Amino acid sequence: AMQAFGKVTVVAPDRDRSGASNSLTLDAPLTVRKAPSGYYFINGTPTDCVHMAITGLLDEKPALVVSGINNGPNMGDDTIYSGTVAAAMEGFLLGVPAIAFSLQSRSFEGLEPAARIAGLIVERALNHQGLEKPYLLNVNIPGQIDEGNRDPIVTRLGKRHMAEPVIPAQNPRGEAIWWIGPAGAAKDAGPGTDFYAVAQGRVSITPLDIDLTAHRLLNHVEQWLKSPS
Repeated sequence: AMQAFGKVTVVAPDRDRSGASNSLTLDAPLTVRKAPSGYYFINGTPTDCVHMAITGLLDEKPALVVSGINNGPNMGDDTIYSGTVAAAMEGFLLGVPAIAFSLQSRSFEGLEPAARIAGLIVERALNHQGLEKPYLLNVNIPGQIDEGNRDPIVTRLGKRHMAEPVIPAQNPRGEAIWWIGPAGAAKDAGPGTDFYAVAQGRVSITPLDIDLTAHRLLNHVEQWLKSPS
């Protein structure tokens, strides 16, 4: 879907790295292999892939980093854990505009129509210079598009309830093991959120930033430090 817009270099992990977040491999060397297709694959995280591409593999800085399409949504709190979003974020950190794409459906059948939508958004990003660079966009595509209104909606991140409890089990040796439980259900999912847009069959586009400062608490913490103990 991206090849219509210029030279495309694919650099991807050699296995599923869902939930890898922004982890960067610092304590071991990484192996880069090239498939017959010309795609590069690395025994690292999504963040490793983008970092290595921009700082070493590519001859020049790319015009855009595209991450995904992920099989499964990355909305609300999901963005904290998502390897798909983290890969785009690494591009953003390195000064390259970046877009993360995720599909609500976990079925591979939905990837082709989702790729067409991703192509339209990428085309606009490359050909319309109205966005301040670099930018970081998180795009979620519903499994069923509202055919009456296919235009994307700009949204904010929603929020999930607390995650479900861990799931206890036992390995063949009789030792106790645990699986991380499912993500919590949507909590803040009203109009204006990514959850709401996707539930309505609309494509959600959320601009993201990486400033973790709690600006609303700056003065409060300042006063707290100055108050008598």
